[in-house]
Amino acid sequence: MSRIKVNQDRSGKPVELFYEDVGSGAPVVLIHGWPVSQQMWENQILALASGGFRVISYDRRGFGQSSKPWDGYDYDTLADDLQGLLTALDLSDVTLVGFSMGGGEVARYMERHGGERVSKVAFISAVTPFLLKTDDNPDGVDKSTFDGMIEGITKDRVAFLETFGKGFFGVSAIHHPVSSAVLEWTQSLALPASLKATLDCVRSFSETDFREDLKKIRVPTLVVHGDSDKTVPLAASGERTAKLIASATLKTYEGAPHGLYISHKDQLNADLLSFLRAR
Repeated sequence: MSRIKVNQDRSGKPVELFYEDVGSGAPVVLIHGWPVSQQMWENQILALASGGFRVISYDRRGFGQSSKPWDGYDYDTLADDLQGLLTALDLSDVTLVGFSMGGGEVARYMERHGGERVSKVAFISAVTPFLLKTDDNPDGVDKSTFDGMIEGITKDRVAFLETFGKGFFGVSAIHHPVSSAVLEWTQSLALPASLKATLDCVRSFSETDFREDLKKIRVPTLVVHGDSDKTVPLAASGERTAKLIASATLKTYEGAPHGLYISHKDQLNADLLSFLRAR
């Protein structure tokens, strides 16, 4: 467990990212979703490191144990943070794996930094290509949905996260893909984030258009999405992401919610290992 300086905030103070680096072999960088931390990946870290890969997972600025600056939650800055990590660790032949919001960092990094150091990418339940409903994106989500999230977080972040977590994993009165303990653990990963980062990132992942970023990806790409994802619906995200990337393979998980990294962890781990090992 280490920290690395990757950037500066607008006041000139250094931004440090907390990261874990385990295993040996070809490097895999895991980018977590909103509003949790890199600890969400614990099942994938174990599987991939045991499978012969070096696994680096880090906390996005504002989340987990990383620096919590007041600003810098736009995707250009977040992609620059990722670039700083890859450069500082001198990684090459990297596979980037982004979950949910983290898929946006993968897309923006590949466009903004030309895919430097990267040989493969994977989008897991990702927010790409563009969530917000606009005139030229009529199948997107109405802005009122995200305004409601901002209102709920501002009013009572803890209560909002409790409710959000149930939808995240597809939990209902009669359906329990994960245990109540997993819900509590997931909320505990979200609470260390700063309120400002939590709020700003809602705007970033909902309002950033990644359509042109995705078209520039030329490396082998895996897209994984659940067909029961109510948080980031398959038709608006995974299916469209795969169509925009010439080199993409889409794997749809039947009955999987947004948080499939836990509910369908064995299936995901097997698919990631197969993708990483493919020549």
